[in-house]
Amino acid sequence: MGVRIPPPVQKQNTMAKIVTYISEAFEELKTNVTWPEWAEVQKFTIIVALFSVIFALATWGVDEACAKLISSIFSLIKS
Repeated sequence: MGVRIPPPVQKQNTMAKIVTYISEAFEELKTNVTWPEWAEVQKFTIIVALFSVIFALATWGVDEACAKLISSIFSLIKS
């Protein structure tokens, strides 16, 4: 029974790997990605912005309600 030694690994330059990855990514973006129309992008951007504002206001409201609740609980305990 002997020790199995794997064949030597071909080491590729790290910078060459990064350049290869980026060039392949750009090629895939050009050939395989279906980009939306500009009007559709604008519509979805407005929808996302509105929901972001609504969610932020809802989060602020819940935070304020919890702060008042905790404040009132502490004021009951303090008195």
